Amino acid sequence: MAPRTPRVLLTLLFALAACAAPASAPTGSPQPSAGPLTLTDDAGRSVEIPAEAARIVSLAPSNTEIVCALHACDRVVGVTDFDDYPPDVADRQKVVISAQVDVEKVVAANPDLILAAGNELTPTTVITRLTGLGYPVLTLYPQSLDEVYGDIGLVGQAIHETDAAAALVDQMRRRVDAVTHAVAGAERPRTFYEVSVFEGVIYTAGDGSFLASLIDLAGGKPVTGEARSTSIALEQLVAADPQLIVLGDSSYDPTITSASVAARPGWGQLSAVRQGHVFPYPDDRVTTRPGPRIVDGLEALARAIHPEAFD
Repeated sequence: MAPRTPRVLLTLLFALAACAAPASAPTGSPQPSAGPLTLTDDAGRSVEIPAEAARIVSLAPSNTEIVCALHACDRVVGVTDFDDYPPDVADRQKVVISAQVDVEKVVAANPDLILAAGNELTPTTVITRLTGLGYPVLTLYPQSLDEVYGDIGLVGQAIHETDAAAALVDQMRRRVDAVTHAVAGAERPRTFYEVSVFEGVIYTAGDGSFLASLIDLAGGKPVTGEARSTSIALEQLVAADPQLIVLGDSSYDPTITSASVAARPGWGQLSAVRQGHVFPYPDDRVTTRPGPRIVDGLEALARAIHPEAFD
């Protein structure tokens, strides 16, 4: 396997956060309000939101995508250097560089609202510092499709775009229903999603994780690491004997192919490898980024697992 650049490794850190098993944190619970309001975020914190959030800093690409999908991209004044969608955000101030939040740049952006990421993607120390400076920081960390819907509604409340949020969630639900209908009744192959193999450690979806739930909805039986773990030992992988291997990391490294997987020590005995069911997967970004395009990821996964259902 070819060495990865630091940027690819940081990209995989974001993917692994989406693959981790759920932590015990309440979901957002927005309450209707016509002016300043208080919302509960995914970290269980009560956050007072100003009447108008005209300047928004996003500390995670998925948060940026939610704001832009709610027709408020013009309000985004700070993003991460991983933000690549929509193209409109390319010229915004980068306040997170190589996964490190530059607090001075956040302050210089003069935000009315900061959207952070949970599970220490935005470090708690940074959130504490920003709240101590008086900024409202709303932390998002959805761990299922229902929680993505909830966080879209939460952001909709925070930026007073509730109608747009409701319309977006309705559209997403209809697309998810179409996918689950298409694969209903099909055999469910044991499916292993490769997030990364780095320095001998195999990374995948954790048991009960967001990614595992997407594989299940897409008509596969997810092969996962242990609960609260994003890694799996080769011996466990061999015992699980996946019938299908989806190479999410090939989105970032074109040298990861079915042939390179077959050449790995011990992998040749897997049913998926022996039967030629190992597939490069170019859609990792939308599959592991818990924002509005997650349904694109679900559709791509379903096509990878059950191409016959979409002919």
